[in-house]
Amino acid sequence: MNVLIIGSGAREHTIAWKLKQSEYCEEVFVAPGNAGTMAYGTHASVDIHNFEEVAKFATDFNIMMLVVGQENSLVEGIHDYFQEKEYLKHILVIGPKKAGAMLEGSKDFCKAFLQKYNIPTARYQTFTENTYREAVEYLRNHTYPVVLKADGLAAGKGVIISPDFEHALDALEDMLRNKRFGNAGTKVVIEEFLEGIEVSVFILTDGKEYVLLPEAKDYKRIGEGDAGLNTGGMGAISPVPFADEVFMQKVKERVIEPTIAGMQQEGLEYSGFLFIGLIKVNNEPYVIEYNVRLGDPETEAILPRIKSDLFELFKSLHDHTLGSYKLEVDPRTAATVFLVSGGYPEGFEKGKEISGLDKVSPEVLVFHAGTKKVDDKLVNNGGRVIAVTALGNTLDEALAKANQAAETITWQGRYYRRDIGFDLRQEKV
Repeated sequence: MNVLIIGSGAREHTIAWKLKQSEYCEEVFVAPGNAGTMAYGTHASVDIHNFEEVAKFATDFNIMMLVVGQENSLVEGIHDYFQEKEYLKHILVIGPKKAGAMLEGSKDFCKAFLQKYNIPTARYQTFTENTYREAVEYLRNHTYPVVLKADGLAAGKGVIISPDFEHALDALEDMLRNKRFGNAGTKVVIEEFLEGIEVSVFILTDGKEYVLLPEAKDYKRIGEGDAGLNTGGMGAISPVPFADEVFMQKVKERVIEPTIAGMQQEGLEYSGFLFIGLIKVNNEPYVIEYNVRLGDPETEAILPRIKSDLFELFKSLHDHTLGSYKLEVDPRTAATVFLVSGGYPEGFEKGKEISGLDKVSPEVLVFHAGTKKVDDKLVNNGGRVIAVTALGNTLDEALAKANQAAETITWQGRYYRRDIGFDLRQEKV
């Protein structure tokens, strides 16, 4: 069976790597892909936002499964498009329809859903430019720090944590009046700041049954010690020591099960991954956000731990047999470290030649994100460039391997955090 993966990052590289291991997967295509995905599949030269073009490619190359890696296409309705066309209905689409994708596509929709179905989350209120004055008063009377979120998709950069009223007021003006995040910021969700430790939980669901995948913890800040600006993710660890059996049982009962019940109540047809961003506050799980696809860099840490055939798991989703599916997981720890371009997440230079990949231990997995082939050279072509993942019997062993690989791969201005997993080493909870 031929598979088409939509996306160009390390997440999509990891999915291609994992699917290529299946005996049922004949050929993998990635649109648009990157220099690394070429090792596991063929690049599809299509505009992924032009669904007609994607559909034509799927027909021409006998695609039987469409795996949507990134959120934009889901929010834009690619699954709906394929279901509405008689000649495309047979294609198995991994990813929810547009209505379900709103759980990520709109922070306001997400928060209202959480509130309606009594799923633990931070208290909030939503404002627009028309209610700007009310928003100012709300901030004036709020406790600090406070969180401001652009309602729509903002490439993971639409969240601002403000330490005081003046900072929050500047952020509000920047978002609502100065249109910092464009259309994504026409609404702003203001919510209470929760003090705790975050964990990413993933399920694959058909809207009725689900399979729980390995959890992970990612590291968003650019600087060591979790300092500096937010990024798309500087690394990840799986499993997470504090996400023990007791905590995960709470997650199932208080978050996952009511979420699926809410989907059914709302009539949201869902068929794909659900990424639940959680924060553990006094041993209780609270939902920060939903994402309707796998996370990045978490994918690079969790898929290498899944021993089961990913293609078979996707088939089980569409056969509605997830309830009886037994996922086989490697008990070892996976550590992922992201190498990024100097200056990221702000200005950075592209086109710098990357070297050292041939010297990386064969035990370490290398997943490309912002890379490109120019003639015979591999160069950086984005902010986050390469993720390295190592498995170890302990967290320290996995980190040592991953950090050694990260040090080996170089280009002008290359940067990576050397302290990924630093907090989990002392985690006793």
